[in-house]
Amino acid sequence: MKVKLLHYTPNPELLCAAAAMTSYKNEGTSALIEKLDLEKARKTLRRVMGYGHLSVIEHASFTYSAEGVSRALTHQLVRHRIASYTQQSQRYVAYDALEYYVTPESISQNDSAKKLYDETLMKMTDAYQKLLKDGVPEEDARYVLPNAAKTNILITMNARELRHFFNLRCCERAQWEIREMATEMLRQAKKVAPVIFENAGPSCVELGYCPEKELKPPTCNIEKIKKRFKELT
Repeated sequence: MKVKLLHYTPNPELLCAAAAMTSYKNEGTSALIEKLDLEKARKTLRRVMGYGHLSVIEHASFTYSAEGVSRALTHQLVRHRIASYTQQSQRYVAYDALEYYVTPESISQNDSAKKLYDETLMKMTDAYQKLLKDGVPEEDARYVLPNAAKTNILITMNARELRHFFNLRCCERAQWEIREMATEMLRQAKKVAPVIFENAGPSCVELGYCPEKELKPPTCNIEKIKKRFKELT
């Protein structure tokens, strides 16, 4: 998996702070942003976001490339609706080797499971290639491909939706692959907008408790999780 923050709104914290000030100042946003320095902007953001007024951070957007992730991951990802996606098409990209598939660690560390997994994937790949040779269109031959098939996807979200995404997908209850991707996305976002994403992470980081209640995994230690995400750089 390769995750990279490709683009983001320039000076996101200055812009979002100016947006917050627009609601209670006589001046327009363009004049406000010219007067703002980063220290004042971050102080304003901490105060406004602390009130729960998060609409102001919707003005900043972030675009990521996620490469070599599975279709199982992207099926989960696109459930987040306030976002834009462009995904590699299976109508145009052929699959013909094991390197085109994601292998979970629980399988790769189990010799017998890995053997079965690889054999099954290659049978699917062979069937796919035979269908293509028989004249079946790519868009129909792909029906035999598994969730393990690798894909590349471009993701754009605004900062508010990203925080919500991190609440759900950085959580220990999230599926391992999307949790790994979300955590890396957050790490990169914190570098360019540290105050906007200051308390971002799984819901327990912001709330101080697990909203999943009895569904919380027994191995979860909220204090350790909070410490880990606070130190995420």
